[in-house]
Amino acid sequence: MSDQGEPRHDRPESTTGGDGVGSGDAARSTGAGASVRRWVSSRPRGVVVTAGVLAFALLGGGAVAAGAATAPDAGTARATASSPEPAVTVTPTPTSSVDPARSVPAEIPGATRLRTCSVTGAASDARLAQFEGSVVNAATGEVLFDRNGSTPARTGSVLKTLTSAVALSVLGPDARLTTRVTGDAGTGAVSLVGGGDATLSATGSSVYTGAPTVADLATQVKASLGEQPLTQITLDATFWNPSDKWDPSWKRTEQTIGYHSEVTALMVDGDRANPAAQTSPRSTDPVARAGDAFRSALVAAGVVGADSATMTQGAATSGTVIAQVSSQPVSRLISQLLPTSDNTLAEMLARVSSKASGADGSAASLTALYKSVLSSTYGLDTSSLTIIDGSGLSENDAVPSTFVARLMIQVLNREHGLGVVYDALPVSGKTGTLASRFTGANAVARGAVHAKTGWIDTAYTLAGTVDAADGTKLTFAFYAIGSVQDDARAALDTLTTAVYSCGDNLANG
Repeated sequence: MSDQGEPRHDRPESTTGGDGVGSGDAARSTGAGASVRRWVSSRPRGVVVTAGVLAFALLGGGAVAAGAATAPDAGTARATASSPEPAVTVTPTPTSSVDPARSVPAEIPGATRLRTCSVTGAASDARLAQFEGSVVNAATGEVLFDRNGSTPARTGSVLKTLTSAVALSVLGPDARLTTRVTGDAGTGAVSLVGGGDATLSATGSSVYTGAPTVADLATQVKASLGEQPLTQITLDATFWNPSDKWDPSWKRTEQTIGYHSEVTALMVDGDRANPAAQTSPRSTDPVARAGDAFRSALVAAGVVGADSATMTQGAATSGTVIAQVSSQPVSRLISQLLPTSDNTLAEMLARVSSKASGADGSAASLTALYKSVLSSTYGLDTSSLTIIDGSGLSENDAVPSTFVARLMIQVLNREHGLGVVYDALPVSGKTGTLASRFTGANAVARGAVHAKTGWIDTAYTLAGTVDAADGTKLTFAFYAIGSVQDDARAALDTLTTAVYSCGDNLANG
C-alpha cells in the first residue's frame, strides 16, 4: 500500500529539560530522532521510496547540494553533532562505454557505373507474352540487361546456332556427308546407303547449291556393273535407328505444310515434293522416295534390269563400295541452313555429329552430346540444357537466354571457327529471315543486327549480335513465350532497336 494511504502520527515538540537554546535544540533533536525511528519502523516501503528520491537529489543536486554539504550553518552542525544517526555520503559509481568493434571490408569496392538508358517499356510489350532475355557487353562480358536470363526455356530455331557450333567442333568445317552404293560382282544386288546427307539431289535442281546427285551415283554404278543385270536394290537408312525419325512433340503440320521432313539417314532434296522450293510438302516415307529417284537415275544411265529390280529397305548386303558422292563441306551446309532456318539440314547435322562422337545418332543422345561439346570446346556452363532435337522445333528444348548470349560472344569474335556461324546469320533488314524486318522506326538498326530468328506455335525468338549506335558490341537473346502471335516479331525488333540505341548505357532497371 502507498504511504499516501497511511494515517498521520504527529507528536508535539518537548519543552522540558536543559536550558538555553542548546538544550532545547538537543531535546528537539533527540525527540525528532526517536520520532523518525518510530516512523521508519512503521513505514518500511515508504522509506525505500524516500531513500530513492533522496539519492536522486544527492546525485543530481549539483552545486547547491554540494555547497550545503561542505558549508553547513552552525545550527545544522550542532544538530548533526548531537544526532545518533551517522551521516551517509552517496558516491555514484562511474560507468564507461566502449563502442563495439566495427567491421571493415577487406577491400573497398570500386565505383559502379550508373547507366541511364532503359528498355523496360519495350521489354514489357504485351505482344512478347512471357518474356525472357539477356544482353551482354561482348567486350567485357558484363550482363547489361536480364529478365529471367538464367531460366531454361524453349528457343525455337535459335537452337540451330548451338547445332552449328556442335557440328563445327565434332565434324569440323571441312567434313562432308557421304552417300554410298555397295555391291559384290556377280550378285546382281546393290545397296544405296545413306550417310545423313539431306542434300543428295534427285534432279540437280535443288535449294542446296552444289548438292551431289543420284545421277552421278548411277553413272558410277553403270561403270562398275557394266552389262551385268541388276536384280536387287536395298535401301539402307540404318546409320541410326530408322524408327527414330519423328519426335512426339513436333506437329505433323510442319511436315505436311513443308517446313520439316522425317529424320532418316537416306533421303533426297530434304524430301521435298518440289526440290527447288524451300517450303514444300514432305512425304511420309523419305527412304522410299530416295529409292524411286535412284532407280530412275539407274534406268537413265542404262543399268541393265534397273527398271525391274526388286527394291527393299534394310541393312546393306555388302560392304564393297562401288559408287559414292559427298555433300558440300559442313561450313557450307551451315551457311545454307542458318539464313533459311532449314530444319531438316539441322537435324541431319545433329544426328551425324552424334554418330561421329561415338554415340548412336539417336535423338536421345543429343542432350549429352551438346552438353559435352559446348562445355569442353566453348567453355560454357551447360548444366541446365535440355536438347530434344537439332532444329529447335520442340517445345521441350530448354536453353537459358544468357547461355545463348554468351555463345554469341564467341560467334562475334570468330573463336573456334564460329566465324562460319556469324557470316551465315541473317542481317536486319537485309538478308535471310530478317530481310523483311526492322522497318519503320526500327529501320535505324538495319544492318546493325546479325541474328538467328525462331518461331514455333508457342514462341518467337531472336538472338545474335548488335553493333550499337555508340560503337559498343553487344550480344543478346530474346524469347517471347506463350500465347504469341505474328506481331511478336515486330515487338522483338522494337526491343532490339532500343538496345541498339542504348548501347553500353543500357540500364537493367
